[in-house]
Amino acid sequence: MRVLVFGNSGSGKSTLAVRLAATHGLAHLDLDSIVWEPGKIAVPRAPEAIAASLHAFLEGHERWVIEGCYGELVDMAAGRCTELVFLNPGRDACLDNNTRRPWEPHKYASKEAQDAMLANLQAWVAGYYEREDAWSYRAHRRIFDAFTGRKIEHLVRIGGNP
Repeated sequence: MRVLVFGNSGSGKSTLAVRLAATHGLAHLDLDSIVWEPGKIAVPRAPEAIAASLHAFLEGHERWVIEGCYGELVDMAAGRCTELVFLNPGRDACLDNNTRRPWEPHKYASKEAQDAMLANLQAWVAGYYEREDAWSYRAHRRIFDAFTGRKIEHLVRIGGNP
């Protein structure tokens, strides 16, 4: 089992990925952990370092779940997955989920630091359906529609806190 979960921030990717990893004994990769410099907020690593980290994870694990919003990385991993899951509950659900997001200590030094970034995150999330970058609805839709293997799109919240 190799499951690739993607969608907007706040769509429930982490919640679903953690559940799948625990239920099925899968290695779990949150793409945030390879995209951003450790201990720095919104400071990207070099593209070649990101690609090398993703490749190492794919080569190092037979069974996995990968989750993230990064269309270029989803594209890179899609050929290796056995199931593609697009979480698309809508802008309002994502915005609401982000306001209830628990502290993510692997990303932020404190809950206060995380909360200080919420307004920026919410503005970025709100633009998901209008943007045309690799992390947008348009890019995600293209990836999902082009994938010929087993795939599912969730248009409603699938339960639990994000």
